[in-house]
Amino acid sequence: MAQIINGNEIAKEIRGQLKQELKDLVDSGNPVPHLTAVIVGEDPASEKYVQNKMNACLEVGISSETKRLPASTTQEELLQLIAELNKDQRVTGVLVQLPVPEHINERTICNAVDVDKDVDGFNELNIGRLALDMDGIVPATPLGVKRLLEHQNIETHGRNAVVVGRSKNVSLPMAILLHADGKYATKALDATVTICHRYTPPKELARHCRQADIIVVAVGKPGLITKDMVKPGACVIDVGINRIKDEKTGKFKLVGDVDFEEVRQVAGHITPVPGGVGPMTVAMLLHNTLKTAKKQFCDRQAS
Repeated sequence: MAQIINGNEIAKEIRGQLKQELKDLVDSGNPVPHLTAVIVGEDPASEKYVQNKMNACLEVGISSETKRLPASTTQEELLQLIAELNKDQRVTGVLVQLPVPEHINERTICNAVDVDKDVDGFNELNIGRLALDMDGIVPATPLGVKRLLEHQNIETHGRNAVVVGRSKNVSLPMAILLHADGKYATKALDATVTICHRYTPPKELARHCRQADIIVVAVGKPGLITKDMVKPGACVIDVGINRIKDEKTGKFKLVGDVDFEEVRQVAGHITPVPGGVGPMTVAMLLHNTLKTAKKQFCDRQAS
């Protein structure tokens, strides 16, 4: 049976470290970092995600607030709010919870957030820095997966890794972190990476996965990765979050993209859903919030 990677415990340890870092920062005469989250619309999942982030901020001592806008908010109105937050020196981190309503262009919004306050790491400059192995803000979920692999001492150097999914906010930066050179700024993982997606034929997907030492799946399709697709001893990281109805109880539950009970019989390591990658995403958002604040405080002192 696979060793279950407990993201809750690892994230708790990281939050404790960040709390001490924050104390040291404030004791040195700096203000308390402040994160502002923006929600457009009334999506229950977005509300829950943001509340989890705000609770985590409170735990480590980061000041935070949530600005809620109606779904009818225009793109121009949202851009105006972002511009105000960019100029506000009290605000050291800004995130716009995705998805936004269809009439708003997601890429335009992500690029509008000041690159130095972009705790999500979605601004094109931060994505470009990641691609070029430069120091910047790395999206929280891929960074969280990287930290999980490092914490569990999963060997990645020269190993085969498969990323299932090609989203610009998770899968693409995940593939970059897995394959890039570990000696540069991102301290990446030096794996040989294959990316599969919705147009990869099922037989080819299975073939690629069976060759992988590490599988990271993030597509939002319950049970996509099955036991017969996993090489014995492989590390399986499940980023998927799906709400399905339990046939036995009739109640809804959260599951990932991996057939957990079956795959754990052959994998060497596996993350559960919930309790795997999710808590690490929140912990890395806090890490990014502290990192952006430190840079801004340093820049102000130098000017």
